[in-house]
Amino acid sequence: MAKKSASGGTPATLALTGAGIEHRLHAYEHDARAASFGLEAAEALGLALDLDPARVFKTLMASVDGRLAVGIVPVSGRLDLKALARALGASRATMAEVEAAERATGYVAGGISPVGQKKAHPTVLDASALMHPTVFVSAGRRGLDVELAPADLVAITGAITAEIGRSRDVR
Repeated sequence: MAKKSASGGTPATLALTGAGIEHRLHAYEHDARAASFGLEAAEALGLALDLDPARVFKTLMASVDGRLAVGIVPVSGRLDLKALARALGASRATMAEVEAAERATGYVAGGISPVGQKKAHPTVLDASALMHPTVFVSAGRRGLDVELAPADLVAITGAITAEIGRSRDVR
């Protein structure tokens, strides 16, 4: 689990504050029994903020040609592993093992933030994020999301943008 600082922030919130990036935190009641932590966040935040779920993104770790990479996609969809590999100039991508993702990021699954990870990983943000004035991603723990401009998310993570998300209905 990501360690909190003496001030109570997560590595993600501390990184955003340290970089001077405007952001807003949004807490919600986390249910450990939720089938999907991302959809849980979208539903909870949507009810509280009258929020379009398309603005809520999940952070997924993948193994891309043997090295870890980050894919950030809308919670209502799926990560297209072939598109992620193409975006990073690689030939193959598979989902990372949960333990490897937690070890590499310093966060627990369901609370992995693309910001403030233990070490920088190649990162791809789904291009749909650019259609919104702000997006929501995990702030580094379950039940806490951070809202920020997509351009700021790209800047702090060093991400590239590409169409890496696909709808759940597509097989």
